[in-house]
Amino acid sequence: MFNIEEELKKLPAKPGVYIMHGEKDEIIYIGKAVVLKNRVRQYFQQSRNKTAKIEQMVSHIRRFEYIITDSELEALVLECNLIKEHRPRYNTMLKDDKGYPYIKVTVSEEYPRILFSHTMKKDKSKYYGPYTSAWAVKNILELLRKLYQIRTCNRNLPKDIGKSRPCLNFHIKQCKAPCQGYISKEEYRESIRKAMDFLNGNYDGILKNLEEKMLAASEAMEYEQAMEYRDLLNSVKQISQKQKITSSDIEDRDVIACSCDGPDAVVQVFFIRGGKLIGREHFHLNVAVQEEKKQILNSFIKQYYAGTPFIPRELMLQAAPEEEELLEEWLSKKKGSKVYIHVPKKGQKERLVELAFKNASMVLEQDKEKIKREELRTFGAIRQIEEWIGITGVKRIEAFDISNTSGMESVGSMVVYEDGKPKRSDYRKFKIKTVIGPDDYASMEEVLRRRFEHGLEEIKKEPDGFGSFVRFPDLIMMDGGRGQVNVALKVLKELGLAIPVCGMVKDENHHTRGLYYQNQEIPIERNSEGFRLITRIQDEAHRFAIEYHRSLRSKDQVHSILDDIEGIGATRRRALMKYFKGLDEIRKADIKTLKEVPSMNERAAKQVYQFFHKEEG
Repeated sequence: MFNIEEELKKLPAKPGVYIMHGEKDEIIYIGKAVVLKNRVRQYFQQSRNKTAKIEQMVSHIRRFEYIITDSELEALVLECNLIKEHRPRYNTMLKDDKGYPYIKVTVSEEYPRILFSHTMKKDKSKYYGPYTSAWAVKNILELLRKLYQIRTCNRNLPKDIGKSRPCLNFHIKQCKAPCQGYISKEEYRESIRKAMDFLNGNYDGILKNLEEKMLAASEAMEYEQAMEYRDLLNSVKQISQKQKITSSDIEDRDVIACSCDGPDAVVQVFFIRGGKLIGREHFHLNVAVQEEKKQILNSFIKQYYAGTPFIPRELMLQAAPEEEELLEEWLSKKKGSKVYIHVPKKGQKERLVELAFKNASMVLEQDKEKIKREELRTFGAIRQIEEWIGITGVKRIEAFDISNTSGMESVGSMVVYEDGKPKRSDYRKFKIKTVIGPDDYASMEEVLRRRFEHGLEEIKKEPDGFGSFVRFPDLIMMDGGRGQVNVALKVLKELGLAIPVCGMVKDENHHTRGLYYQNQEIPIERNSEGFRLITRIQDEAHRFAIEYHRSLRSKDQVHSILDDIEGIGATRRRALMKYFKGLDEIRKADIKTLKEVPSMNERAAKQVYQFFHKEEG
């Protein structure tokens, strides 16, 4: 039994991270401390002035644990990682988990390429971005290929020069075919340099060059060529106009401001690269009513920059975060050079922060109803399910289903919902290995056993929790009633796991009717969000199982018995099927007849004959 008072006495006077657990042993809050002993004790002292959020959180704490670090900076890094992994309910959390595209120039290659990239890595390439739209990036890449005729292939150059014919891009004048040696290495790299100038925002030379080419083509009465130059010219003008200059210097900056309304907040970020505003993005957060902007910005910076590969040289904020110096140190360490956090008080920079705030306020106002509807659809639905079956702390739901056709190609599916939304990266499918025939109970037992045994093994091997099965659900939902639920409870008991299990019961029309939990069927309101979520989960588990089952059936249908004969490949199989009317004729044929088939030799003929007559031998 965990005795909070006794454990408080054992806390060390060292920096580290503390983890608060709730009634179901779920993680409800993660924080860091310069001195763990002092910080954690504050939560349980009656004399302290606590916010309503903290009071509520403390009332749910049943135990805590801590991890000691060597410094406050290490504690901050660990806190960021743990919050991102566990998403505790009482931490200020980003609702958005957005990633941004980049343009990647592989400058380390002898013949560089310009590529679309979802991430920025330390791979000696040059990256541009982040851009707020994948569509915009693809447009830019297409424009660069037209302007500078950059290769898009994956050929290893110069090693593969001349080994194959040039691709279509060469023939449509979007590549100068370095793969054939039609352009020198120096000329090609000069094209790359011009493309990089373009990506840096230097458009003047390009605009002038395209205009001259357009006029020259027009004077030469090459009107189609002139029209092509005109279209390129307009595209470049369009891109240059979108890049609003905000500063005379070329520093990379992020401008951050937030707007709050009760438990809802929106953070607006302006991306300034090379002194130009290249885009903006907003993020929704769940916050406490009494939470100050400095606290919100503090949490946002830690979560956002823990997950983005690019960190600008300067962050311009509307208010100084709580841990300004520590955040600067952490960001500088991640970037590899000094990062500054500023709160501008006047001038153009202050006006830019104010503009970010106005945009955040506008988004918050416009999306307020949308946010409420989405929360009702997701978080609200989960709260309803919790109320119906009498549990709390449900974040992750796993649902299982079985699919087969007369016992053939039986498969199982596992779908995952977190915070009421599907988490498709965690979906898993199982091909039934130990069950013969249409036995759904035995098949489900195999699926559940494999899922949780695998998870327990990963926990032993990966104590940091990075395995694909290591995260266990807060609630298991079975497609069925008492029988399916009992199968799940049996497996969990044998493995020493305590996870709530409920069945999704259907009526005679195969529509969701209620939930089966703790040996009783619980009716549910058909017009409620909880009912709709259960239906979505049930349908998704069924869909995922059916899709996998169909894919296996289709593979089986195109499989021929001839594929099982050693030495008989696709060519010989086609030849045999063309020469004979069917498998019966092949089975009856002797070695001499089989040898007469085109592409067959004596050895292959013997292999076929022996395959069909092995039982006789």
